[in-house]
Amino acid sequence: MDYDHLFNSQLQKLKDEGNYRVFAELERCQGNFPKAKNYFKSNETSEVTVWCSNDYLGMGQNPGVLSSIKNALNECGAGAGGTRNISGTNHYHVLLEKELADLHKKESALLFTSGYISNWATLSTLGARLPGCTILSDEKNHASMIEGIRHSRAGKLIWKHNDPEDLKNKLSSLPNDAPKIVAFESVYSMDGDIAPIDEICDVAKEFGAMTYLDEVHAVGLYGKSGGGISEQENVAHKVDLIEGTLGKAYGVVGGYITGSNVLCDFIRSFSSGFIFTTALPPAVAAGALSSVKHLKTSQIERDNQKVKVTYLRSKLDSMGIPHLINPSHIVPVMIKDSIKCKQISDILLNDYSIYVQPINYPTVPKGTERLRFTPSPLHTYDDIDYLVNSLASLWKQCALSRVVA
Repeated sequence: MDYDHLFNSQLQKLKDEGNYRVFAELERCQGNFPKAKNYFKSNETSEVTVWCSNDYLGMGQNPGVLSSIKNALNECGAGAGGTRNISGTNHYHVLLEKELADLHKKESALLFTSGYISNWATLSTLGARLPGCTILSDEKNHASMIEGIRHSRAGKLIWKHNDPEDLKNKLSSLPNDAPKIVAFESVYSMDGDIAPIDEICDVAKEFGAMTYLDEVHAVGLYGKSGGGISEQENVAHKVDLIEGTLGKAYGVVGGYITGSNVLCDFIRSFSSGFIFTTALPPAVAAGALSSVKHLKTSQIERDNQKVKVTYLRSKLDSMGIPHLINPSHIVPVMIKDSIKCKQISDILLNDYSIYVQPINYPTVPKGTERLRFTPSPLHTYDDIDYLVNSLASLWKQCALSRVVA
C-alpha cells in the first residue's frame, strides 16, 4: 500500500481548490508590534505589518506581562513538571484561576492548555457524563465545540445561528426531565457578529437547560473589566459556564472555564483532556495573570482599538471595498473565491509587505472566502491608510472586480 500516494492525492485536491494552507514564517519583534520579520526560503528577511493577529490588543508585547514571565521563569524554571495531578500545580496556576473566576463573577475557574482544549474537553465530558444529555449547538460554533460535542456521543441538535426562536422550538421537542446544554459563542470570529446572550439564556432557563458560552473572541476586549460581552451586557450571572482563552486579547496562551465550584470540580475530576495533560508552564500562567489584572483596570487599549477599527471601516467605505458590517472588532473583507483570496494574500505580502491570511473552506463556507483584518491599538493611522490604499490598487484590476462584485 502506497500511503504517501493516498496522502498526496488528497493534498493535491486541496491545492486545486485553493484551500491548501501555506504558513508564512514570521518573527514577531518585541516592542514593535504589529511589525514582524518575514523569512523567505533564502533565509533573507523583510519587515511586514501583521493584520490578522488574534493578539487583539498587543498584550503579547506589554512590558508588565513580559516582566512577569521573566520573573516567574527565573523563580520556577521552564516547565510545570507534570500534569496538575502529578507535581504540576503551581502557585501561579491557583492565582490565575482565582483571578479568572473573579473576572466573570463565578465561584471557580479551571485552566487548560488552550481554548480549543477547554472547549473540547469540557463539552465532551459534560455530554458523556450526564445521562440522556442533549447538546444544542449554534450552527456557527467553533470546530473545538463541534469536536467536543461529537466526542461526547451525546444527543445533538443544531439551531439556527443567533436565533432564540429556533432554539426554543428545538428545546420544546426534548423531554422536560432530561439534561440539556445550550452551547454558543458571544463574538463569532469569522463574521464578527454578536449573540443575543440575554434572550438565549432566558429561553434556556425556560426549558431547564444549562448555558455554555464561549467568550474566546471577547474576553479582554469587552466589558468594564474585560469580562466579555456577558459583562458588557450585564448578563454573566445568567450563564452557567463561561469559557475563554488567554491566547488572544490577553496575548499569552491557554484556555479556561468558569462556573460554580461543583461544575469546575466535576470537569477537573472527569475530563481526560485536563487530567492527562501537562500543565501550563508557570511563567505562562504568571504572564497571563499579569495581563488579566492589567486589562481589568486599563481602558486605554480597548478605547484605542475601537478608534482604529472605526477608522479602518470608514477608509474601506471611502474606497468602495466590501466588508461585513458588524458591531465587533473583526473586519472581514469579502473575496468570495478561494483561489483569488490566496492570490490577493500573496500579492499583499510579496508586493506590499502586508500580512493577512486568506480565510477559506473549511473555516468558512465555500463562496464566502475573505481576508479577515483585526486592527489593534498599536496599528497607526499611516498603517491603515497604506493598507486601504494597497487594497484599493488591487480592487481596480478588472479580474478582482468581477470576483468580489
